Amino acid sequence: MCVNPLSEKTKIVLSIMACVLIGSATSSSAFNRHIREDPTKILHKYLSLDKKGSRLEASSWQVVEPYVDWKEQVAWGQVVVISKFHIENDVSQWEIVNGLEAKIPVVFDVLGTMYWEGVTFVADPHQESYFFHIKAVYDRWQIVHPQLPPHVGRQRLMDFVRWTELSETEPTKKALFASLHQQLKTEEGRLQ
Repeated sequence: MCVNPLSEKTKIVLSIMACVLIGSATSSSAFNRHIREDPTKILHKYLSLDKKGSRLEASSWQVVEPYVDWKEQVAWGQVVVISKFHIENDVSQWEIVNGLEAKIPVVFDVLGTMYWEGVTFVADPHQESYFFHIKAVYDRWQIVHPQLPPHVGRQRLMDFVRWTELSETEPTKKALFASLHQQLKTEEGRLQ
């Protein structure tokens, strides 16, 4: 009995499929924060996205979802307004749990807190420190803890409040957001 060898067309299709699979596996590992990479890169990416307002709306938090171990975002009644954050790169300052887990210190320069309920901003310049628990989940790094309210940059929050004000149809709420926007602008002038 004679077995037909694969046709030339079948070989080409299989080669293309193999290239696609290998290419997607490679890019997938890079996207999935492979554990051979520095865990501070993942932490920096998450905090940078948060500072840019990725968690201001429920629909946009999914941008940071690949970096965290929790499956849904808590509805926060506040936004912490920051000017910057600092991730401690000195491993001797980390709390090493084991070879695949660490707690990395992060310091935020906080300007104050914006409360959604009262549509107000309370200035309170100070520094906040947290240990971010990073853990290898399968073959990638993820943030396990803490699940903090959004820590957003001042300018991004001002833009978001202005956009909310312009898109609001109810006159009372529109006036509240206009007042909040002005309050944030005034605070910006005092802090400079």
